[in-house]
Amino acid sequence: MTRFARISGTGSCLPPQRLTNADMVAKLAARGVETSDDWIVERTGIRARHFVGDGVFASDLAAEAARNALAAAGVLGADIDLIIVATSTPDMVFPSTAAIVQNKLGIAGCPVFDVQAVCSGFIYALTVAEAMIRTGTASKALVIGAEVFSRLLDFNDRTTCVLFGDGAGAVVLEASDTPGILSTDIHADGKHTDILCVPGHVSGGQIMGDPLLKMDGQAVFKLAVGVLEDTARAALDKAGKTAADIDWLIPHQANIRIMAGTARKLKLPMDKVVVTVDQHGNTSAASIPLALDHAVRAGQVKKGDTLLLEGVGGGFTWGAVLVDF
Repeated sequence: MTRFARISGTGSCLPPQRLTNADMVAKLAARGVETSDDWIVERTGIRARHFVGDGVFASDLAAEAARNALAAAGVLGADIDLIIVATSTPDMVFPSTAAIVQNKLGIAGCPVFDVQAVCSGFIYALTVAEAMIRTGTASKALVIGAEVFSRLLDFNDRTTCVLFGDGAGAVVLEASDTPGILSTDIHADGKHTDILCVPGHVSGGQIMGDPLLKMDGQAVFKLAVGVLEDTARAALDKAGKTAADIDWLIPHQANIRIMAGTARKLKLPMDKVVVTVDQHGNTSAASIPLALDHAVRAGQVKKGDTLLLEGVGGGFTWGAVLVDF
């Protein structure tokens, strides 16, 4: 019998501290940096984002999102036999954030590891988990995207610090005899590492280089719209589908202009695009599962819908997953 993988539950977690654009304008003004709500909304579509408090880590958000996904799926933690966490903001250099999440969930014995593909991380993690389930290596997986990007931001750079937020999203992926994940498509091109990066590292107990986020926004925008169309069409082709078969496009929530540009290229109306960037900002690897869970709980995404998930991020990485929900 052919073995497939299906999403059986979704969950998410946003830290309680919510900062509107007005809050960010005031925060930056105190540092002598000028911006405005109009400037942020016009260029990005972002109106608010969430930041963690002191002592809260990616694993805390990931564990809570995982608990919510487990509850939605009706699955016990003890039944999970694989945990993959997509994050660019791990709790520590090692062990993996996935190992810390495993402990916080009271699970032991199953394989756990992190995936680092920045904003494409959840797409990469879902692709790996689906392959492991399809080959029989796992039967019930937790796939999580979790980020605390607020700790990487340069609050003297108005072009980047207003874009990002913190959060986590998770899905339970289970073995099934009917298709759920219809196709996957992932790519990278390392020659673009410098257009979106955090170029610092730890050496001899000190931070070497610059540990704050750097981005060439125009270069990212130009590359993103093209590769997102390409990977969407590749995923559809692999499944023998067309854009007309998509009920919901759930893209990485980076910038409303990129999202609208991708929808336009696929000839999809914006009312078929799940949009949370206005309230969450760019939460990197967490953005797609956060948006998915929001859409499920809001009653937008329903059982039987065909979803196209896609992301693009530093590396440069990109990819898509086509899902029968």
